[in-house]
Amino acid sequence: MTRTMVLGLLQTFGQMSGYEIQQKMQLSQTDKWAYVKPASIYHALKRMEKEGLVVLETIEQTGNRSKAIYNITLEGKKELERLVIKSFKESSVIFPAKLYTALTFMNESTKEEILNALEEQKLTIQTIYEEMKAGQKEKENFIDIPENVMLIFTNMYEQCELQLNFIKQINEKLLSQKKK
Repeated sequence: MTRTMVLGLLQTFGQMSGYEIQQKMQLSQTDKWAYVKPASIYHALKRMEKEGLVVLETIEQTGNRSKAIYNITLEGKKELERLVIKSFKESSVIFPAKLYTALTFMNESTKEEILNALEEQKLTIQTIYEEMKAGQKEKENFIDIPENVMLIFTNMYEQCELQLNFIKQINEKLLSQKKK
């Protein structure tokens, strides 16, 4: 995912430093769903430079700091296209494996512990939902959000709502059972 994001941002916005790529991702909340860590951006840039997918355009000096500015190459553009098509082919269904495993073995814990844990998860999902909404609003302050990007926001909201509903169903099931 890191390679696709870095190449895509360089293709879209032109030459940038690793820090600028990181800032673009954080500003649009992309780092939340793409699971790209800041260190992986720099690692990917170095590796892709060796592979000829990006080129080091310049190194800017600001006081004691230096900033490497990268640009995408023709080979990088071809790799981006390949990665995008590959991503469209892959299944986008992701099951909450940890939650499914916990449900399978839930008799090993008390109802109260499970309800407390589910409440924590619910709060986490609600926070993610609110952060995505804030990210959308922030993005709307700068640009008209393209329809393809709005599809992403809509799907993220629906995923959060789906999981919140699932947690609600588990809670209801637990509360309807006799005490353990």
